[in-house]
Amino acid sequence: MKVLVGGIIQKGSKILMIQEAQENCYGQWNLPTGKLDDGESIFEGAIREIFEETGCKVKLTKVLPILSSRKPSLVRIIFLTELVEENIQFDKSEILDAKWMEIEEIKKMPKEKLRAYEHILEDIRQLEANEIYDLDIIRVMDRK
Repeated sequence: MKVLVGGIIQKGSKILMIQEAQENCYGQWNLPTGKLDDGESIFEGAIREIFEETGCKVKLTKVLPILSSRKPSLVRIIFLTELVEENIQFDKSEILDAKWMEIEEIKKMPKEKLRAYEHILEDIRQLEANEIYDLDIIRVMDRK
């Protein structure tokens, strides 16, 4: 099972989106999201992925409902964030661009322009409907 973690960085009516450079999704826009590394918590992974893909430092503030799908087998966890330090920079071999986009612009994008079309539109719907949860619903338990 793959676990994806990432976040929504919001500034007014805009969200920071990244444009993918990977061959299988080249040129598509996405939220800063990536695979959880072995040994890191979902919180650490989300902060790391957001930083790697945008150069921005964030504080996680809330979490959207967790998405689980069977095919492919994955769990996707998207956090809402507070921007601590905006310093947009990224690895150009992985990311083509990062830019602030109006939420309405994202909602009107054609399906082929968004990497995870249904997921991103659902994230925005949940954000606008205030279907968000405090971080304390997540417990991290380390086994020794």
